[in-house]
Amino acid sequence: MSHTVHPYGQRIGILNGWKSKWFSINKKDYRQNVKEDIAIRMFLEKTLKNNMIDSIKIERFRNTVSVTISTAKPGFLIGRDGMGIENIIKSLKKVLKKTGSKVGDQLKVKVEEIKQSEKNANLVAEQIIESLEKRMPFRRVMKQTVEKVAANRDVKGVRISMSGRLGGAEIARTEEVKKGSIPLQTLRAEIDYTSRKAILSYGAIGIKVWIYTGIKFNQK
Repeated sequence: MSHTVHPYGQRIGILNGWKSKWFSINKKDYRQNVKEDIAIRMFLEKTLKNNMIDSIKIERFRNTVSVTISTAKPGFLIGRDGMGIENIIKSLKKVLKKTGSKVGDQLKVKVEEIKQSEKNANLVAEQIIESLEKRMPFRRVMKQTVEKVAANRDVKGVRISMSGRLGGAEIARTEEVKKGSIPLQTLRAEIDYTSRKAILSYGAIGIKVWIYTGIKFNQK
């Protein structure tokens, strides 16, 4: 029996780092930290759903908790005079308070800009979801997206897979478009992967995106 491994998780310690960085000796503190991390991620993923968010990284120091949000639209999150960030911090404090957290004023939120969205699987998948919600033909969306991503000079290969009642068909199926190479077995190959879901009027469409940007020999 074969096992499917997430390309990001398979490369942790080789190319990728952990998205939550902290250490706890006390089991009680460990449970609380995990609970807080899950609450932070669930809240941000829900409230910032259409803001081109790629990843949420959490770092814990002795007296502070730092949350870094990577997005292609930093201006929408920051807002005028930083009001957007302040609102996010206030909302996160309320969410953490429900988990029994004692973070209080020690919470910090940073925003990182993603300059090339074509190299990012999460952002590409979000663009596909937006196109499908506008009722564009799924084959055209797949082909146009693959061509757009492959046009980036840093991208060596791209693969997009869709499954479900494609085009409103009665029987679910899977279709795929690929350009270039996707060396999943090479651990030094930098491959960005995501699995997302588009909720349409005739059902859910599963979307998977792989983007290969070359072999890397320096550890992150």
